[in-house]
Amino acid sequence: MENLLHQDITEAIIRVFYKVYNTLGHGFLERVYENAMYYELASGGYAVERQRRIKVFYENIQVGDYFADLIVDDKVIVEIKAAEGLREEHECQLINYLKATEIEVGLLLNFGKKPQFKRKIFTNRIEHR
Repeated sequence: MENLLHQDITEAIIRVFYKVYNTLGHGFLERVYENAMYYELASGGYAVERQRRIKVFYENIQVGDYFADLIVDDKVIVEIKAAEGLREEHECQLINYLKATEIEVGLLLNFGKKPQFKRKIFTNRIEHR
């Protein structure tokens, strides 16, 4: 089986996701889940940053910014949802977050009635020929 980029970190995040989901259930605001995830990951020895501002550029002009829910070990962006289900726009949002950073791996976690997660990759490297 092929190793996935940052597989060890994403597997740990997913384990924590299920622990938090099984403890809290669904129905809370996203911030509650974010705080619980932060606590569990930081307690597990991971470097976790909440609400990091990330600038978005268009043609070298800053056109906006957003705040990543969690960034783990400067390698994985975690986007938390508390929705009925994951939707295409949630996935697009995470891909755009990856595009705006040097981070290549993202996890989309949904604390809805049914727990769901998606792993996304966006490689920012430009291939030179």
